[in-house]
Amino acid sequence: METLTDKILSETIRVRPKESHKGTYGRVCLVGGNDHFGGAILMATEASVYSGAGLNTTLTDSSNSVSLHARMPEAMVADYTHHQELVELVAAANTVVIGPGLGTTATSMTVLRTVFDTVKPDQTLIIDGSAITLVSERHLSLPKANLVFTPHQMEWQRLSGIKIADQTDDANEAVRQQLGGIVVLKSHQTKVYTPTGSFLNTAGTPAQATGGMGDTLAGMIGGFTAQFADQTKAVLAAVYAHSAIADELAQTQYVVLPTQIIHQLPRFMHDHQH
Repeated sequence: METLTDKILSETIRVRPKESHKGTYGRVCLVGGNDHFGGAILMATEASVYSGAGLNTTLTDSSNSVSLHARMPEAMVADYTHHQELVELVAAANTVVIGPGLGTTATSMTVLRTVFDTVKPDQTLIIDGSAITLVSERHLSLPKANLVFTPHQMEWQRLSGIKIADQTDDANEAVRQQLGGIVVLKSHQTKVYTPTGSFLNTAGTPAQATGGMGDTLAGMIGGFTAQFADQTKAVLAAVYAHSAIADELAQTQYVVLPTQIIHQLPRFMHDHQH
């Protein structure tokens, strides 16, 4: 297993060409945030916008639209219960993020099925949070797409059938091969299993142990995969940047908030472009 270093940043974050526009940097569609967990989709959206994705659209429960507009006017917002709009917006994206704050209700399930039925093989689909739980509990068939799973250890236990104590690299990689795609197994030292090898992220701090960190990472992976061509490197760079920014902040803070990481992203990416 290879240890991630800041080398992944310079290998991934490109200097922006002078002749470019918002379409150059990809479209991200983020789906989640029911009427109880709106904060999760707000943080995921903000992370995608701040990471530099060209166009960001969030499909969420209508109760979150005012908050999202107020906090993040750069993102478009639509109601995820409007079936046709959900289908059209998901189909238009380069990257789709499903799961932050989605919940596990009947509505959540309908939305998830619609997204799975809509995505195409050339799109990247990041499956996070309660979307992982629904896939596990309902034994859903996965769509053909560039899949990225972002489970914490308990969600991975549900999805893989491997108990936390037995989550060895070999066992995890065997399930990843069955699932296809990339698995970002979140813990105090996150491991990323990819078709081209496994990577250990030793960056990160206990100051990150607060709600919303995973939602923020999912949004960052969304933004990175939409604008950088190499999807594996984009995932790895997002994972590393998320922790490296937290390490910087933790030098002078007891706790690091997800939104603080988000707001440091444009400066951090500027410092590591190549």
